[in-house]
Amino acid sequence: MSSVASTDCFTVIRERHSVKHFDPSHQLSEQAVQELLEIASGAPSAWNLQHWKFLAIADRPVKQKLLPIANGQKQVVEASVVVAVLGDLQANRNAEAVFEPDVQSGRLPEEVKSALVDQIEQAYAGNPAYARDEAIRNASLAAMQLMLAAKAKGLDSCPMGGYNPDKLAQEFRIPERYVPVLLVAIGKAAAPARPSMRFPVEQVMVWNEF
Repeated sequence: MSSVASTDCFTVIRERHSVKHFDPSHQLSEQAVQELLEIASGAPSAWNLQHWKFLAIADRPVKQKLLPIANGQKQVVEASVVVAVLGDLQANRNAEAVFEPDVQSGRLPEEVKSALVDQIEQAYAGNPAYARDEAIRNASLAAMQLMLAAKAKGLDSCPMGGYNPDKLAQEFRIPERYVPVLLVAIGKAAAPARPSMRFPVEQVMVWNEF
């Protein structure tokens, strides 16, 4: 069983490539988008604070509004959905909601929960750079999981960093609590992804220390 699962996983990883041209006639239901985002939400995060928020942009007029913000990149309007992956700058506020169910079920002692909450608050207190780093780092994990989930369901994706985050926040009324991390276009490829090279592993790894 594990062999089959591993093979499927590796195939998904190896076959996921960034697609630039999507079939504009392909649509995804709200349920299908929600299923993808549910899987993405299973990504790991520091203290399990789940530092992400997803803005799903699927209606064509709204995608047209996004187009100039994304520097005219056509995948924004051609994809079935564009997910703006946002990082939570105040993820420390999630701590109680994250840990209290474990306390109630008996899996986590109250004193351990209190210690964890204190630890989190100390890390965030007066440290906006830390909060931003954590928001971007952890939301990026969810973005990657989203793209792998899409590929596993026979869809294609493209992560996009070429957009104006300030205009995105302004035009889509994103609360200041969230920082834009990535746009992820998802849909059916209209043309294969352009082949891209990868450095050999010997070039990108170092054993033990530099």
